[in-house]
Amino acid sequence: MFFYHLFDHLCNIFHKFCHKISSLFHSFKVRIPFIAHPADRSDKEPVFSQQPGRHRRLSLSFSIILLELIVLLGLSIPFFMAVPTFLGQIEGIPLLTSSRNRLYTATDSEAKKFIKWVDFDVTSEAMKAAFRYDVDSFQSDVHLNWVDLLAFLGAKYGGDFSKYKSSDMAALAESLKGGKKLEDVTKDMKYFSYYREAYGAVLDGMVGTYRIQIPKSEAPAFALNDNQNQSDQSSGSASQLSEPESNPDTSKNPESSKDTGKEDGDGKDKVWVTKYGLKAFHPLAKGFPYSDFDDFGVARSYGFRRQHLGHDMMGQVGSPVIAVESGYIEALGWNQYGGWRIGIRSFDKKRYYYYAHLRKNYPYQKELADLKEGDTVTAGDVIGYLGRTGYSRTENTNNIDEPHLHFGLQLIFDESQKEGNNEIWVNCYELVKFLNMNRSEVVKADGTKEWVRVYQMEDQ
Repeated sequence: MFFYHLFDHLCNIFHKFCHKISSLFHSFKVRIPFIAHPADRSDKEPVFSQQPGRHRRLSLSFSIILLELIVLLGLSIPFFMAVPTFLGQIEGIPLLTSSRNRLYTATDSEAKKFIKWVDFDVTSEAMKAAFRYDVDSFQSDVHLNWVDLLAFLGAKYGGDFSKYKSSDMAALAESLKGGKKLEDVTKDMKYFSYYREAYGAVLDGMVGTYRIQIPKSEAPAFALNDNQNQSDQSSGSASQLSEPESNPDTSKNPESSKDTGKEDGDGKDKVWVTKYGLKAFHPLAKGFPYSDFDDFGVARSYGFRRQHLGHDMMGQVGSPVIAVESGYIEALGWNQYGGWRIGIRSFDKKRYYYYAHLRKNYPYQKELADLKEGDTVTAGDVIGYLGRTGYSRTENTNNIDEPHLHFGLQLIFDESQKEGNNEIWVNCYELVKFLNMNRSEVVKADGTKEWVRVYQMEDQ
């Protein structure tokens, strides 16, 4: 909106300028009946008028117009001062930037700098490949970090993952396994540190060690030993996640906990295991269909014309909405645009997950409805239900044509970016495709509208 008003301000200035030019030509037309071309005159000197006083009046008109133009140019200074800041946000993409410093914003102290723009165009194919390298090498002498691999390719491609080749990632992985240091491989990459921080802000909290329940029937024999030393649980072990829609809890070498064979309300015997792998979840529960497309940045007009800064997943009303990552509740309740919504901030405070257009009358999971801002949720928890509320100042109003979940991801490198013109929202389309390999399994509580997760998890 700030730049809209500046643009409107500049248009007014331009309109006044045109008006003055028009007045100038009018003066020539009315007061100067004839101005001969130099080639048609014998003295070759400009003759403005042969009538007494006309020359003085014309000079006075020029002086007044010149003074007004100077004043109008002075009024336009705020616009020209703001344009570099706006362009800096666009040029913050390394592909379009000639100076690395344009990628960062400095605070008053100049000592603290932070990223001010991120385009997250990493494909789900690249994320899956990097993730596999990470998990498969977890217990190896050289553990490959998946974000490091993606940041290397981001610097190599200038952020354009339409250039992605699996052979590029394989070559990097083999080089690192062969003993080369990441610092040596990236020393000539001007923007590697930028991509590592930017991609890390999106992905760093999604892979790691965690404890989760799995079916007792799928647990390896040693995991069922109730007498296993509790101190062994902290070591963590690699897990191999399956392909989309198959059981994501298959583990190579889990560590068991003491409370094995516990039966919950869903009637399933379970055992706790410690795993290393993908601990972030898809925003919709397993078994609930949806459709989507890459709609980030398309136009929206309700309230005011703007860009769509999220990802819409069209589905059935009442489909369980899942917490992608563990964190604390930062927003809960009604919003004119998002309807019933919930905002969850990651524990490292770098990510803000936004879930909007939840179900009318029953937007939140019962346990969540009793929570408040500042309370925590765990990745994989049911937090609400898909609906079509929003686009209304009146609370609990269905004003969205097609039921869907609006899922948004905001990156925050400094608290000044949380709200206002400096917000950084990233495209989640490819990320959601990647997270499809880990969808939280839920079961409906008998006699209620509630859905609850089947396998509990403890983030570590």
